[in-house]
Amino acid sequence: MAPPPPFHVEQWMDDHETTAKYNLAETCCASISIDELLALSEDKKATVSSVLDSSAIQNYGDIPGSHPLRENLSRLYSSKAGSPLPPDNILITPGAIAANHLVFYALLSPGDHVICHYPTYQQLYSVPASLGADVSLWHSDPSNAWLPDFSALESLVTDKTKLLILNNPQNPTGAILPRPLLEKIVELAEKHNIIILSDEVYRPLFHSITPLDPNFPPSILSLGYRNTIATGSLSKAYSLAGLRVGWAASRSPEIVAKLASARHYTTISVSKLDQAVASFALSPETIHALLGRNVQLAKTNLEVLDKWITKHDEYCSYVRPVAGTTAFVKFEREGKAVNARALCEALQERTGVMFLPGDVGFGEEWRGYVRVGYVNRTEVLREGLEEARKFMRREFDEVPLAEE
Repeated sequence: MAPPPPFHVEQWMDDHETTAKYNLAETCCASISIDELLALSEDKKATVSSVLDSSAIQNYGDIPGSHPLRENLSRLYSSKAGSPLPPDNILITPGAIAANHLVFYALLSPGDHVICHYPTYQQLYSVPASLGADVSLWHSDPSNAWLPDFSALESLVTDKTKLLILNNPQNPTGAILPRPLLEKIVELAEKHNIIILSDEVYRPLFHSITPLDPNFPPSILSLGYRNTIATGSLSKAYSLAGLRVGWAASRSPEIVAKLASARHYTTISVSKLDQAVASFALSPETIHALLGRNVQLAKTNLEVLDKWITKHDEYCSYVRPVAGTTAFVKFEREGKAVNARALCEALQERTGVMFLPGDVGFGEEWRGYVRVGYVNRTEVLREGLEEARKFMRREFDEVPLAEE
């Protein structure tokens, strides 16, 4: 085992976001304060003091996670499922990133084979590799609405395949794995006794597809296969990244027990104050207004981004996102990909607009791509894209092309 390589997405964010005037690389729905959360809630008697339970002793609390929070999550995962998900099958973690890491730490051994849906958040393939696993990437196809080919997945499976990692909705593309494909994936995994980890951190921010659509993707926990794990958090779809509250949930009590046992060596528990706010946010009195606010924000802002890309379609193109908060936009000149790093650095230096270069954050094959986070406050998006428009008109021709 070896330390994982540098985490390029997070390095770029660390190096650039504090100096950005218009952070259009942000992946969270526009973050809110506790006061704003209280205003959204139907519980008008709630106060900061009552939500935080200011009289509660600040000990470790319930080690697996607070009962109210796990009950609210159980209700969410059970609403569209054939059978309820017990609260005991949910483990609270410091963000989804900790939940994912815990899955790898608890379940993988050197020599195991892992298949990872790609492109995706670097953690999902770099950490398994650092633990000694052999990682194969299951590539999405930008020419086919970012759908990966199922026959390619079948060809990747070996007798050592232990874990299949999905990201649904997908970062950075905003694409989904549709229900019919998910059902085929589950059938394949069950046949070969492969555990499925589905990073669902952008769920349930579906802004361009409805539950009535036959392609609408359910949670991996709703498809009848026991050896599945879903991870999520309050960061992306729920606008509360500062809480650092995430979770891992599974239909298998044995898997949950392994994660809980391994977690004793890491974080032990999560802040009671953070969990109290998280529980309030996911309560029936609050969650619908919170999600409604964010879905509408995503719809409004995606129209703004779409018009900007159409206006610059000589130079940029994308597959319109279906869900989540990010779009993967390709910039070209004379039919050749531009140097995305140079584009992003020049754009931020001269306008204060921050994008994330795709080949830096997601692998060298994504030359010319940039990730745009568009579900920030609408005025930030509008102003940032206006500055980017001026840059495109005056200076885009000076951006170097990507090296062949």
